Amino acid sequence: MRRLATQIHATVVAVLVLFAVLLGAGWWHGPGSREEARLAEGVAETAGEVLPGPERSVAELQGALERLAPRFGLDAAVFSPAGERLAWVGSPLTLPAGDGPRRRHWTRTRGRVVFAVRLPDGRRLVASRPRPDWRHLGGVAATVALLALAVGLGAWPLVRRLTQRLERLRLRVDDLGRGDLTARAPVEGRDEVAALARSFNRAADRIQQLVEAERRQLAFASHELRSPLARLRVSIEMMAGDSSLKARAERDVEELDALIGELLEASRLEALGRADRDEAIDLLGLVAEEAARVEAAVEGQAVEVRGDPRLLRRLVRNLRENARRHGGTGVEARVARLETGARLTVADRGPGVAPTERERIFEPFYRPPGAPETGASYGLGLALVRQIARAHGGEARCQAREGGGTVFEVVLGA
Repeated sequence: MRRLATQIHATVVAVLVLFAVLLGAGWWHGPGSREEARLAEGVAETAGEVLPGPERSVAELQGALERLAPRFGLDAAVFSPAGERLAWVGSPLTLPAGDGPRRRHWTRTRGRVVFAVRLPDGRRLVASRPRPDWRHLGGVAATVALLALAVGLGAWPLVRRLTQRLERLRLRVDDLGRGDLTARAPVEGRDEVAALARSFNRAADRIQQLVEAERRQLAFASHELRSPLARLRVSIEMMAGDSSLKARAERDVEELDALIGELLEASRLEALGRADRDEAIDLLGLVAEEAARVEAAVEGQAVEVRGDPRLLRRLVRNLRENARRHGGTGVEARVARLETGARLTVADRGPGVAPTERERIFEPFYRPPGAPETGASYGLGLALVRQIARAHGGEARCQAREGGGTVFEVVLGA
């Protein structure tokens, strides 16, 4: 397996070497070419001013050429229009092949640059200088090699530190996959790897909360299911001819059936996180139907929301049953239109809920502190209310009612 650190490090060094190669090629072919063109231009302009005309003697021409050539560091020669070499300095040059009617041109041959300049009187000036030899390029190559080595040695600790952080994150992911719900990744720095570690930790927190909530729900459910089953078993044994016991047994069966239904509904909503259906629903009408069953007062505005009618009816029914069971009399329901949805409130005149308990009562099977072990818990009713509200883009809250009692407020999206 190729390690990420090695790949990143090799990429850094390879990019540096490629940059050096391109830079050398540009220096060899690009800037040098422009420099040679400028030199040919300068030689042509100066030669026209310095070199004497064809009517002057060859000695004067030789003296002028000897003054011109050192100025540019060149070997130079002047040729007649017929191609005869008239004067020269340095190596005896010849006319370059391909020297046509152009006024100036230059070429490279045998490690030298040759300039051919046609003078106004028809004579031709040929100049030559050495090209930069490979020893200079060898020095550049050595410098680039040392630079690559320095960058490689300096980049390795940084690259290794980055990949070690990723390796530690991978180990934490493996730990979580093996069932260690407490596995968390260390957050080091403020870069993308640190952001990835924070995202992993948030996901791990959520998974741990879901698994622990599921475990608590199963533990509480097993306890809650035993009570009606035990009462049902005793009632059946004592039922002989007693119609009242039979009615109690039927109520226990209904209670057990409702509890199982809520367990299934809560599990499904937890998995989906949204409503299955999307229909237009008259919220005020739905609340009025459920309130009529317990003769509760209903008022408010007609408002239409979209969602699953079965789930919304379950939400309203659970609020109604909670108010009847814990709130006593004076149950009131109100529906109000919002800019982006609707608000449903169900108020009662019961003993109220302590501020510290107003969030806890939405937990499945939450039992208030001090409640007897055999006492009833809040079951799944309110937990399901919040799940349904969130599945419809809203939220459920518990608040105190003025004058005593409790108000449950549910906000639904449009």
